[in-house]
Amino acid sequence: MRAVDVLVAIKRVPALGSEIRLTADGTAVDTRHLGFTIGPHEECAVEEAVRIAAATGGSAGVLTVGPPEADEQLRYAMSMGADHAVRVHAPEGDLDPGATAAGVVAGVPDRWDLLLVGVASADAGHRQVGVRVACALGRPFVGGVKGIEVGDGRVRLRCEVGDGVEVYEAPLPAVVAVAEGINLPRYPTIRGRLRAKKAPIPVVEADLPTGGLRTVRLRQRPEAGAATVLLGHGAAAAPAVVDVLEELGVVHR
Repeated sequence: MRAVDVLVAIKRVPALGSEIRLTADGTAVDTRHLGFTIGPHEECAVEEAVRIAAATGGSAGVLTVGPPEADEQLRYAMSMGADHAVRVHAPEGDLDPGATAAGVVAGVPDRWDLLLVGVASADAGHRQVGVRVACALGRPFVGGVKGIEVGDGRVRLRCEVGDGVEVYEAPLPAVVAVAEGINLPRYPTIRGRLRAKKAPIPVVEADLPTGGLRTVRLRQRPEAGAATVLLGHGAAAAPAVVDVLEELGVVHR
């Protein structure tokens, strides 16, 4: 089997579990006190790229479209085992899928075999970038993938659908949207972190299109508040306790 070069497009997103606040005008997330990471789908995509590169003797690279702060996420991916990284410069702020896809296309090297993306970003969740990139590059695209087998010039892809499995085969180069659960991502090693810290990150300047989707306003769901209900005192509370246990399915009358 010939060497397979894999590239993964990742995105800088607020860390899961962070308390999300909106800006005063309600059009963006207030990021002043947030930590950042890459989404779980993309983390699995990086792990899969590293495995494929190791198995075939190829390379695993990572790419992002964003401001200089996004170098942090590129270095994290390199600490997981990616060989190289590139950042397509974009002003700080969330880009629409069209601009993001254009940036990814601008950063793709001349030679590549497999381009992996997360099935959806952890923040916006548009699910559009992968198919937009594939259309722009004129390459086949399969989304929601939870299994990848690379052969000579072709790739076999497995997707879980309902109670069954769909299997696709496509020629390389191809674009694939990976879903969380395809593998168990590794933890970065100390050696990997030191290597990633020193690695150069080339920056590509691109003329990203404007327009497309525009955020009008963001809304937060109201926080669920806890309430305490007094069921009664002593033996008089027994019927109410039984009613609650029945609602929970603990007891049956």
